[in-house]
Amino acid sequence: MIKKELETSVVLPVTTEFVERRIYIIRGKKVMLDSDLAELYQVETGQMIRAVKRNINRFPDDFMFKIATSEATALRCQIGTSNVGRGGRRYGSYAFTELGVAMLCSVLRSDRAVQMNIYIMRAFVKLRELLATHKDLAEKILALDKEQNEQGKDITAISIAVTQLIKDH
Repeated sequence: MIKKELETSVVLPVTTEFVERRIYIIRGKKVMLDSDLAELYQVETGQMIRAVKRNINRFPDDFMFKIATSEATALRCQIGTSNVGRGGRRYGSYAFTELGVAMLCSVLRSDRAVQMNIYIMRAFVKLRELLATHKDLAEKILALDKEQNEQGKDITAISIAVTQLIKDH
């Protein structure tokens, strides 16, 4: 008798931080790669892409786009994926924006997809809040830098005046 392995939907717990590490910025947009999404949804990447292509009218350009070869190369360097030609993918990757990820849930129609979408949406929101905080901090640092430069000019002018007074006496 051949023993069949049990299928299970139980995997390591997924956290918002786990999902956040899989959000990249490509073409100025925050996106997730098809392979990362397939892993989270526990489906094969090809199966997920086929479901998307069957419902392509739900995925306009601002929901999903194919990654160019140069972008894929840059991503491989950034995230350390395998080299092309060594068991990698035959087809280019797709990137899904936040809107595309939300639409994926309706295409895949599984409990797992719903659960993962909740984590993913929370991660996108957290990332948006984090970027807004960093923008505020950057603006404050620029203001402080400008103020410091102005004070530096004042100190230099005072130093020159004091030096000139000492020479005159």
